[in-house]
Amino acid sequence: MAELQHFSGAGSVETVNYSSTLSSTEQDLSSQDSSQVPEAASAEVEVHDSSDITEETSGPIKLVAEKDQKTLFAVLQFLRKNNLGETVNALEQEAEKAGVKLKGDPASGSQLSTDEVSSLLSAYSNEADPSSYEDNYRLLQQCIETSLDAHKCELAQLSYPVFIHMYLVLIYNHHETKAKSFFHRFSGVLEDFHQDDLSQLSAVTMKSQMEGNNFIFSLRSNKYVVRISQDSNDMLKRYLEEKNKPLVQDIIQSHITLDVFEGLPRTRTQIKASAGGLCGEARQDENKVKVFYGLLKEPDIDIPLEDDDDLDDSQDGSSKSKKRKKKEFLSKKNKADPNAPALTRIPLPEIKDADKLEKINIAKESLKRVRLGGMERVAPSVCCYTFTNAFGTVTAVDISDDSSLLAAGFQDSHIRVWSLTPRTLRTVKSAAELSLLDKEGDDIFERMMDDCTGVESKTLFGHSGTVYALSISPCRTLLVSSSEDGTVRLWSLLTWTNLVVYKGHVWPVWGTQFGPHGHYFVSCGQDKVARLWVTDHHQPVRMFAGHLSDVDCVAFHHNSNYIATGSSDRSVRVWDVLNGNCVRVFTGHKKPVLCLAWSPDGKYLASAGVDTDILIWDIATKVMVGMFKGHTAAVETLAFSRDGEVLASGGLDNTVKVWDFQQVIWDIDTDDIGMQRGHATITDHNYLLSDFPTKESPIFHLHFTRRNLLLSVASFLNPS
Repeated sequence: MAELQHFSGAGSVETVNYSSTLSSTEQDLSSQDSSQVPEAASAEVEVHDSSDITEETSGPIKLVAEKDQKTLFAVLQFLRKNNLGETVNALEQEAEKAGVKLKGDPASGSQLSTDEVSSLLSAYSNEADPSSYEDNYRLLQQCIETSLDAHKCELAQLSYPVFIHMYLVLIYNHHETKAKSFFHRFSGVLEDFHQDDLSQLSAVTMKSQMEGNNFIFSLRSNKYVVRISQDSNDMLKRYLEEKNKPLVQDIIQSHITLDVFEGLPRTRTQIKASAGGLCGEARQDENKVKVFYGLLKEPDIDIPLEDDDDLDDSQDGSSKSKKRKKKEFLSKKNKADPNAPALTRIPLPEIKDADKLEKINIAKESLKRVRLGGMERVAPSVCCYTFTNAFGTVTAVDISDDSSLLAAGFQDSHIRVWSLTPRTLRTVKSAAELSLLDKEGDDIFERMMDDCTGVESKTLFGHSGTVYALSISPCRTLLVSSSEDGTVRLWSLLTWTNLVVYKGHVWPVWGTQFGPHGHYFVSCGQDKVARLWVTDHHQPVRMFAGHLSDVDCVAFHHNSNYIATGSSDRSVRVWDVLNGNCVRVFTGHKKPVLCLAWSPDGKYLASAGVDTDILIWDIATKVMVGMFKGHTAAVETLAFSRDGEVLASGGLDNTVKVWDFQQVIWDIDTDDIGMQRGHATITDHNYLLSDFPTKESPIFHLHFTRRNLLLSVASFLNPS
């Protein structure tokens, strides 16, 4: 059985053994208003992905040339071969609108051969002398080395994409020996952070190995983006034209996008800070859309100051301090944020009386909040919960917003929920007992729970694979989970049963998270797509596609209008919930991104992952404004304090680190000319406030309470 150990500072260890289990049945989530608590029904619902979301094509397909028509037939034949019938039908309909007949065979009257299809769809067919590739690449290296120092760093960005595409051209055209020689001769001069990609590339030694390789497919289907100044670009063109070496020019034209900007060339530090993406950097035009990152205006709710634990004016002035904090809180709450979206921009659930009471409790707790960071560089107190003796390895953890519930998912597919307060976990009364209750009473939610069923933990069964992510709803009545089995499940924390099984993803689902207002939740997985769901709909309402590899993590913005995703393609993207468009693309990570966190004011996004670096992105200026270095292994979790003064991180190096985020904001130079061009200068300032190591316990989750106590969750790994 799993044991949850509670470590608080240097105090004693309290170990509680929980063995009670509760089998859950899958139940239907009936259609209802988003403001109502879901009620469990008796039938299991298996939700399948559907074509609920459709996209209009930008215009009819116009094919008049015989060569183009033959290419289109090759595409159709490829789609039919892979059983992509819906795509075939859509393409035929668009072609028919343009007056192109595709129902029959080409003019020749025969099907295209496999070789013809491969030839028409290939971008690497080339009859050049294989020995000339080394000469052309050496010429590019000579151009870089002999250029002025101001241009050298920018031109060096071309070394990697030109290298990989020259290598693939040689492999595709069956020059394996020359390709091997080319690889060993020049791979050593490339940047260290490309070594993982080069390792995958070196495994491709024959043309047949290119087919079905996701890494190669991403390189072939997307141009590598290189940001370069106008002066550097002009110098490169002049040099290549003078030397008359067309191979490099052909590679750049076919497989590389030169994103040219006006102004001075970037420095090596600036280039390295934004390098690392699978297909280069983000283009400038990808980050031009305005983002409403401000917070929504809070409803007008009277917050009572006097309470049983409040002191009057005569007792040490503590009440005066609370009144001052209340005044500051109300002034911030009532101040309109010019960067906030309209309240009606996306549909949000109606605020209920229970939500208003919850907001009052949040406000009262904030008056007792400890101020962290700042000029005094105050570090938070940390309380660590450690799992020991668990039969299934802990794979997912979440803590409710009010810090009263802790949920954990395990490798053996079950989920367990603990209460972190003296209150036990109860089940709702039977239907017969509920019918006898006075439904008009203010304490109806309290009276509908059966006190006789109270236990300290509950176990949920339903998944058939490892549970990879969990998220507790803001109202603490729902739990959403994602798993290796490709499903997302919605659970009731009132009946402790499975309500809905969402089947939209086709591969393992790595992440899921509830929106800050409930009602919405988002999921992401190995299929390179993130999906937005509504609790009372069994189909996704938005699909966010654009990443080139697995989407490993998601994070909802505090105003519910945007979500952020991190991927194994080493990029971070921000998506607009309203229309599903990508509004920000950030590159800079050198390895997969595993965790994300929004600052409380919604303006900054923190990301971290396997490369151990924590990067801070400014949504308004679209640039990286901070980088934290200190972890020695992958960073698994990030959490901002409630006031946004500090950022906590934890990972596989068995440590919790606390960073002075407020100091980063103070150090941002708004007059930096580089920031205006999209590449701010990152300082080497040490922002580490404190470091909390464990013995052999990797950190899986971090959470700040409403009073800024830091809760961490770890799993003890026995070295033996």
